[in-house]
Amino acid sequence: MNLEEQIQTLIDDAPQDGSTPQLVAAIAPVLRQLANQLRHLQYYIVQTLDQDWAITTLGNRLQPDLEKNVVYAFASLKDVANGPYPMQDPSMIALPVPTIQILFQMMTIEAIHSTIFFETPGNVMTGTEIQREEVARLIQAHLYEQPQSPIPPDIA
Repeated sequence: MNLEEQIQTLIDDAPQDGSTPQLVAAIAPVLRQLANQLRHLQYYIVQTLDQDWAITTLGNRLQPDLEKNVVYAFASLKDVANGPYPMQDPSMIALPVPTIQILFQMMTIEAIHSTIFFETPGNVMTGTEIQREEVARLIQAHLYEQPQSPIPPDIA
């Protein structure tokens, strides 16, 4: 599924409450811009059987009280096996998730500080980090530039 199809699916699957599909459409350019910086149209996300994403808490060696919660997005299923998750656990599964959906979900799961995308198959040591705060900042800036938009610029 290409990025445009992913965006359309996100809009179509949004609650038909009179505002959510319009909100998704309004922030679609930002999601597309970020997705275009990544190499793949989908990534594997480790999840529980209830489809809750596996979140990893990372600490800072120099500042032990500083932590952040990240989601790992793997380029291939094989890479998941080389990652930090106990995939022999029957309650864990890795599923492909469209890139646009990952970026959108980052905004809806407040516990996530960033997602690390492992871009190169076979390499789970180097990734591209996209921070939730940066996504929110880009969305706010984009909505602020749209004066005719019915979506308030502070929504993100």
